[in-house]
Parts: sequence; structure tokens; C-alpha cells
Amino acid sequence: MDKKNSCSNPCPIARSLALVGDAWSMLILRDAHAGLTRFDQFRKSLGIAPTMLTARLAKLTEEGLLEKRRYSEHPPRDEYVLTTAGIDFLPVLFMIGAWGRKHRGGGEMIRFMDTENGTEIQPVAIDGATGFPIGTRPISIILPTE
Repeated sequence: MDKKNSCSNPCPIARSLALVGDAWSMLILRDAHAGLTRFDQFRKSLGIAPTMLTARLAKLTEEGLLEKRRYSEHPPRDEYVLTTAGIDFLPVLFMIGAWGRKHRGGGEMIRFMDTENGTEIQPVAIDGATGFPIGTRPISIILPTE
């Protein structure tokens, strides 16, 4: 995909993928939802090269999914916290995880807990017959024409 042109693409799927379409960015967002905020926490969790992590954190911050906050002046250290846009990405992660369990051999997902009431946040249940969230019907996607 041509990232330069996809950002101006009228399709919201193309624009979104230009931002978070790589695995590292999605895994960083997954870990941020699990409570990780610091560079070393992300690096340890993901096993990602520091240069790659720096680039992905900068992009996610620049695009408004993460916010960089200073937590130490001496030495200067920043942490990365989810913005509203980053928080709103959680259902996307749930759906990718549900799809992966169904089509890529199960596995365990990390668990997400509501910090206010202590309950576990559940992914959307998928209808085994249709592959769509329970209570919805299959849809048609009509791509815009030029």
C-alpha cells in the first residue's frame, strides 16, 4: 500500500491502515491497553528493536492515539498514555483477536479489566455460522467509485 497516498484516500479503512496497519503499532496499542506506559516496558513485552519502537511510538503520538507525558525531569523520561482515539481502538483489537482465535487456531488473549468496577471487558461474541457479531446481519461493502 502506498502510505503517502493512502492518508488522503477517501476510504476510512485505507486511512486507518495507513496509521495502524503494521503489527508493531497494534501490539503497542494492545500493551498500552494492558497498562504499559514506558519505553522499557514496551520493549521488554514485545522484544522490539529500540529504533523500531521509537519510530512507532512517535507515529502513534503524532497521529493522536498516544500522548507523551514527562514523568521524570532528571533524567528526562516520558511515558505514553492512551488518548480517547487510542482507547476507542480497543474494540478493533478485540475483533482482530476474535478473528484470530476462530481462523488461526485459538490461543489466549490478554484480559482487559474495567478499572472502575473491576469487571472483565469481553470481546464481542462472533456468530459461528455467519462470522459476524451476534445480533448483526451480513453486510455488503460498496467501494466508492472515482
